[in-house]
Amino acid sequence: MDSYIKKVKLGSRELIFETGKVARQATGAVLVTSGDTQVLATVVVGKPPGEHQDFFPLTVNYLEKTYATGKIPGGFFKREGRPTEKETLTSRLIDRPLRPLFNDDFLYEVQVICTVLSSDKDEDPDTTSFLGASAALAISGLPFNGPLGAVRVGFIDGKYVINPKRSELENSYLDMVIAGSDSAVIMVESEAKELSEDQMLGGILFAQQEIQPVIEALKEMSNEVGKSPFEYEPKTINIDLINSVENQFLENISEAYLVKDKQERVKALSEIKEKMIAESG
Repeated sequence: MDSYIKKVKLGSRELIFETGKVARQATGAVLVTSGDTQVLATVVVGKPPGEHQDFFPLTVNYLEKTYATGKIPGGFFKREGRPTEKETLTSRLIDRPLRPLFNDDFLYEVQVICTVLSSDKDEDPDTTSFLGASAALAISGLPFNGPLGAVRVGFIDGKYVINPKRSELENSYLDMVIAGSDSAVIMVESEAKELSEDQMLGGILFAQQEIQPVIEALKEMSNEVGKSPFEYEPKTINIDLINSVENQFLENISEAYLVKDKQERVKALSEIKEKMIAESG
């Protein structure tokens, strides 16, 4: 696939989404540029779920390399070590809105990695990374009910500000990150200095309105260069079995979890499990 570029305005900045040039072996890969900040977001799907697997193994990693700001580790630590607190919190920030939008019957292992390649020190790359992850999932063909948009909102001099710089946030009464779809707000994370409920709600509605052009651009990108839908065997849960267990053993399980001693509680739950297997077998 040849290199594809999609440009869209978000607030006062221009976002550039590029795919087909870097990380071609990934299921989906998008290079996002906002000013001097550039993030590579990749999505890779792994092996099918195991026979007894009943959860969705999604991993989201956000990586800030020191070379993104033109530095090389030196001194005692000459390598980059474990993730920083900022990297861990941003990984969770990206994970939370994405995870519930995958189909419930899709349990394949999925890995999303956002690597900051270049960073403007006065601009936080977290929302740019989220948009990159959303774009990469949108073109990957995976059963993801997106795309999503995200934006940071500040409240400075009585006005809402889209994606304020770090220096501007020092004078802001609000630091809010909103992620949403074309029809709903999916996630809100914020801190504020004594704003009213109406002002907080106004910030959410303002952000939801501002991310719509980005969502439309990602939809167009998905239609133009997105991969064909990923074929998989849905992992279904036996509803009849769940209802049977609830009807026969719910009271016993509830009583077992009220046991304070751990060993006795584990023993009680084990006996209930053995009884379930015996009666169903």
